[in-house]
Amino acid sequence: MKKVLQLFLPLWLWTNLALAQQVIEGSVKDADGNPVVAATIVIKGTTIHTNADQNGHFGLSARKDPPFVLRISSVGFKAREIQITQLPASPLTILLELDNNLSEVVVTARRRSETAQEVSIPISVISGAAVEDAGAFNVNRVKELVPTVQLYSSNPRNTTLNIRGLGSTFGLTNDGIDPGVGFYVDGVYYARPAATTLDFIDIEQIEVLRGPQGTLFGKNTTAGAFNITTRAPSFTPGANFEVSYGNYGFIQSKTSVTGPISSKLAGRLSFSGTQRDGVLYNVATEKPLNNLNNLGFRGQLLFKANDNFKVTLAGDASSQNPDGYAQVFAGVAPTLRSEYRQFEQIIKDLDYNLPSRNPFDRLVDHDSPWRSGNDLGGISLNIDANFGAGTLTSTTAWRYWNWDPSNDRDFTGLPVLSKSAATSKHQQWTQEVRYAGNISSSLSGVIGVFAIAQDLKTDPVHTEESGAAQWRFSQSSTSTLWQTPGLFDGYGIRTTSRLKTFGAAIFGQLDWAITDKLRLLPGLRYNYDQKEVDFNRQTYGGLQTDDPALIALKRAVYTDQAFAADANDKNFSGQLTLAYKASTAINTFATYSTSYKPVGLNLGGLPTDNGRIMTELARIKPEYVKHIEAGIKTTPTPYSTLNVVFHNTNIRDYQAQVQTAEVGVNRGYLANAERVRVLGVELDGSLKVNTNLTLNGALAYTDGKYLTFTNAPVPLEETGGPTAFKDISGGILPGISKWAGSVSGEALSNTGTILGQNGRFFIAFDTYYRSSFSSSSSPSRYLNIPAYYLVNVRLGFRAMDGLSVFVWSRNLLDKDYFEQLLPAAGNVGHYAGVLGDPRTYGLTFRYKL
Repeated sequence: MKKVLQLFLPLWLWTNLALAQQVIEGSVKDADGNPVVAATIVIKGTTIHTNADQNGHFGLSARKDPPFVLRISSVGFKAREIQITQLPASPLTILLELDNNLSEVVVTARRRSETAQEVSIPISVISGAAVEDAGAFNVNRVKELVPTVQLYSSNPRNTTLNIRGLGSTFGLTNDGIDPGVGFYVDGVYYARPAATTLDFIDIEQIEVLRGPQGTLFGKNTTAGAFNITTRAPSFTPGANFEVSYGNYGFIQSKTSVTGPISSKLAGRLSFSGTQRDGVLYNVATEKPLNNLNNLGFRGQLLFKANDNFKVTLAGDASSQNPDGYAQVFAGVAPTLRSEYRQFEQIIKDLDYNLPSRNPFDRLVDHDSPWRSGNDLGGISLNIDANFGAGTLTSTTAWRYWNWDPSNDRDFTGLPVLSKSAATSKHQQWTQEVRYAGNISSSLSGVIGVFAIAQDLKTDPVHTEESGAAQWRFSQSSTSTLWQTPGLFDGYGIRTTSRLKTFGAAIFGQLDWAITDKLRLLPGLRYNYDQKEVDFNRQTYGGLQTDDPALIALKRAVYTDQAFAADANDKNFSGQLTLAYKASTAINTFATYSTSYKPVGLNLGGLPTDNGRIMTELARIKPEYVKHIEAGIKTTPTPYSTLNVVFHNTNIRDYQAQVQTAEVGVNRGYLANAERVRVLGVELDGSLKVNTNLTLNGALAYTDGKYLTFTNAPVPLEETGGPTAFKDISGGILPGISKWAGSVSGEALSNTGTILGQNGRFFIAFDTYYRSSFSSSSSPSRYLNIPAYYLVNVRLGFRAMDGLSVFVWSRNLLDKDYFEQLLPAAGNVGHYAGVLGDPRTYGLTFRYKL
């Protein structure tokens, strides 16, 4: 090795000294001839760069033989690229144009590239850079930027992602139904809601589409879609490194590296890791709870044969392993049960005291461990081939989800529900083929086929087990038999189930330019869905006895259940949009659409009626959706946008997740509400005051009601009354705030320097507000979450390339708020809360090559 170095070192030094003499000189000016101070000049695809001085002059040692591309940029100006075929003999004079206009956001929601203001769909777009700057590293934080989005999560499996209050059932998840909000990453549909809790990995852009989207996307979506695009491999070398530190031991690291492997092959490798100490404290174990422990990887290979054919192979794996998702005691609702069956009397008899009755003390004493092992990943192959006037796209994907939880569902330190663990494994296979392009000068469209197969099974069983105090919580009479020693100790259920589903669809949408200003967009979709479930639940443990009276008491808590069910359905749905572009600054549209959510199968256990298992609830009807909306998108000035949308959705046989007082159905069960209606108005806008100041805002009014729900379960406070069901027609839907809004802004300095680097200092803020909302499927006086608002801020320095650094705080005002309220299993009156994070703050370093 030493001889090799001695041979090549002189040659290497001579070559680099020679190239160092290749200096490109010049000056950067604006249209008026004024110098552009601190403009960045870089040889594209390399790390060779320099900055203009106070007079706009620069000198760049090329260290590279032409040809190459020189890229000149400065904040507030349009970037410019110059092809250098040979070294210039005289200094260059480079003019940059001011860029005061708002950046045109390009979206692919209609399977073609167009600006967000042109597309006749209500859509919110967030760039990857905005997501990163705001610290919105998962969907739960993105909802603070898009007021029409709601996400509720008591753990990754029990996650609800809704748009305008619709999409998935509110509460604990039942695996037997489909989500109504499609979640797509690079064209791949993610079937499990747990995916929405994972950290984003190297995001380019997030498009949030509101309203049914079944004629454009493979999987039917009754309420909207998250269309996420990651950063693609590039033939230009590049890298990003980011690390953040904060209170509660917060550490987050992100890395992305990309570049060419050969002339036709490029790769990209991305990593994200997040750790944080817990924000709750268990006084029994003397350990913090609800920490973060997330890891994610994503790798991509891009083969680009030519401009007309490319293939992308991508693989990802993400893992969450926190001691987390614990809920805190939040309050007690007096029920209609006898005094001895009230929560306060029960804990008095058991000589038990809560660690705190103030949930925002963040203290618990849970005696069962909290664990949320959430592993998700997969592989996909995407092929794009240009044919004629369009593009043929094929997306093939396989994905997996492994779930390994442990929960304390009584939310106390008492041995009541000592074990709750629904370990599961899921696999999905999807295939989508679509063609998008022009048919004639006035007609274009999309047509596609889609298929999905899913296999969800217990791994190996779902387990729920009671403890020594279960008798007192389940006691329904004054008989002393309830106090029989060991009667319920270790008494539980083990469930094995398997759900197999298959779905297929043909979908398409046309875009007919009737005139230069008037367009008609009809769309049609045919769906086929098939589901099969085999459910078997067996009791075990507790006192072994032949006494019929004691057996009856045990059966009052848990029962054996077994059933097999299958369902299939086919359906036509579609949409018709009329769009009129009055001018380049005004775009209006009106849409009528129908959609449906497939038939569902109950997988959380069935309620009983006087000991009879209600097998008629094993299947629930599909949802049928009729939806209208009208909107206007305007660009009042080159520096601003203002958009307004009105929407009205009516649903027949709405799929609701409802609670029951039975311990053995502690995740609730599915039922159909006859008719539901959601209507509202949405307003959003943006303003670029000048090159230094940008403002954005959004406001949503949403009113959701059960028009007809005659056989709904009673709310928590009416448990124990003469009937277990109630007519709640006219009641409000859960999870919907009538008012929600966000305002954000960023102010920049003209110039700035840190460690010899030129850039700009900035200060930015995001605010989010939502009014009160119900946290119960049947409206309850006790399970309402008060209004709250959040303020997030950032202050720092941003360079075009090189080092950026900023300090940040989320929930700056340290607002105490609930994200969800949950009745405990058995409905004895107490309920728990999912708490929002307290104030957090930290420091982020980012380096870009």
